[in-house]
Amino acid sequence: MATLKGIIRDSVSGASVEAKVHVLTSSGNFVHPADSILKIGPGDPFFYCPGEFTVDVPRGSTDIVVERGTEYKPLRKVVSMPAKGAVEVELHLKRWADLPSQGWYPGNTHLHYNEGEARPDDRLRLDPQVHDLSVTVISILQRGEIPYASNKYPLGFMTDYSTAHHLVDCGEENRHNSPYGGGSGHVMFLHIKNLVEPVSRGNLVSDFDPDYPPICYACDDAKRQGGIVLWCHNGRGMEAPVAAALGKLDAFNLFDPSWKDLEYDIWYHLLNCGIPLPASTGTDWFICANNRVYVQTDGEFTYENWLSGLQAGRTFITNGPALFLNLDGAAPGSTIASPNGRPRTVSGQISWQSHYPLNSVELVHNGAVTQTVPLDGRRHDGEWVFDLRIESDGWVAARAFGEARDSFAQPVYAHTSPIYIGTGFNPDIAQGSAGFFVRSIDSAMEIVNRDWRFAKDTQREEVLHLFNEGRKVYQNLAGLH
Repeated sequence: MATLKGIIRDSVSGASVEAKVHVLTSSGNFVHPADSILKIGPGDPFFYCPGEFTVDVPRGSTDIVVERGTEYKPLRKVVSMPAKGAVEVELHLKRWADLPSQGWYPGNTHLHYNEGEARPDDRLRLDPQVHDLSVTVISILQRGEIPYASNKYPLGFMTDYSTAHHLVDCGEENRHNSPYGGGSGHVMFLHIKNLVEPVSRGNLVSDFDPDYPPICYACDDAKRQGGIVLWCHNGRGMEAPVAAALGKLDAFNLFDPSWKDLEYDIWYHLLNCGIPLPASTGTDWFICANNRVYVQTDGEFTYENWLSGLQAGRTFITNGPALFLNLDGAAPGSTIASPNGRPRTVSGQISWQSHYPLNSVELVHNGAVTQTVPLDGRRHDGEWVFDLRIESDGWVAARAFGEARDSFAQPVYAHTSPIYIGTGFNPDIAQGSAGFFVRSIDSAMEIVNRDWRFAKDTQREEVLHLFNEGRKVYQNLAGLH
C-alpha cells in the first residue's frame, strides 16, 4: 500500500479550503480517512476534508473527485500510485461563479442531525464550509423521546460555530403529524431566542397527546420574539393555507429535501390568491442535497440583513444553477405598476449560469408557463430578453430545470421568487386557486371533527374557528357566499 496525501486550495487565493472528497482506488473501492466525517444522502460517497487528507491506497490509477459547495467546478484528478511510498498532490478548485461578490449569499434554512450522528459538533463545524453556505440554520425538533443529536444546541445565533463568512443559527421546527389522514404540517422558526412550546403535539409526542394547539399559535409566539417563520415541505399540511391566508408566514420552503415537479402547485395557488410568499429551501435531515436559497442583501453581509432580504423576497432557490429575473426594471421581491385597466407591454430579462447543462428556462406568469427560452448553445449560461403583455395585476417568476444530476444524484433546478404586478392579485385566476383551498380546508375541518383528539371541547372549537377564519379569506376570493 502507498500513502496518498491531498491538499485542497482555492485556485485564486491559494488558501487551503474545506471540501468533500471522493477517492476511488484502482480496485474500485471508496476509501476515506478513518476519522473523517462522511457525506449523508444519495449519490456518490464522499468524506469531509478540512483542507488536507491522507489515505492508504493500492498500486494503480486512483480517482480523486473534490467538490466545495455549488459555485466551484467539481475537480477530478487521476493519480498513478506506486506499490509503496507516498505521493502528494495539490488540488486547486476553480469557481464558475462568485455570487457573494455580487451581493447574493446562499443559505440552508432547514437542517437536523438524527440520533445516529455520533459527532454533531465536528459535522456542524464542517458543514457550512464544505458546502460553502453563508447561512446555516440547524434546528431542534421532537418525536417522542428520540434523542436527536442536533437537539443538544441552545437556541439562537451560534457564535462558536460561526465565522465572518459562514453564519450558524439554531432554530426550531414546530410540527404536527396525524395518523388519521392529515396533520397540520411543519414550520421552521429562525432567529428565535426562546423555545416555542409545544415543539410537537399529537402522536409526535405520545398516543394520548392532544392535536392542539394549532401551528398558527406557535407562529404568533415565534413572531413575538422576533422570529422568522417558514412553512416546510412544499406546503404539505392541512394548516398551510390557513397560516398563509392569515399572514403568519414570512417565506415558503420548497424541495426540502428533494425536487419534484408537482411541488410548485400549492405555492403557485397561494401566490395566485395574492399572498406574497418568497421562495426558500433547505435539506431537512443532514445536508443530503445541494439545496440552498440565495438572498440578496442590502449593505454588508450580516444575519439580520440576510433575513431581511429573505422576508423581502430578494431570493432564488437552487441546487446549483444561478437564475436572475428582471421585469420592467424590477427584481424579485419588487412590485411594478398595475395596468389599472389599460393593458401594456413590458420588457424583461432572464439570465442564468449553471455548471451542469440546463434543459429548460421558463417564464411563469400567474402560475402558468407563458414563455420558454430557446437554449440552443446556451445550456450553461445566457441571457434572454422578452416582452410580456400584462392586462391585470398578478405575479411573474422564472424557473429552470436540467436533466443532469449532481453528486447527490438530484436533477438540477432553480426558481426565483416572484415579481409582483400591482396588488399581485388577478381576480379571475384567484377564483380557481381560492376554490382549491376552500375545498382543502373543508376536507381538513372534516378530519379535525372526526379524527383529531382534544382534551376538551374548547380546543376543538378553537381549531375549527381558526380554520374557518382562513376559509373565509379564500371564500371571498372565490366568490362563494
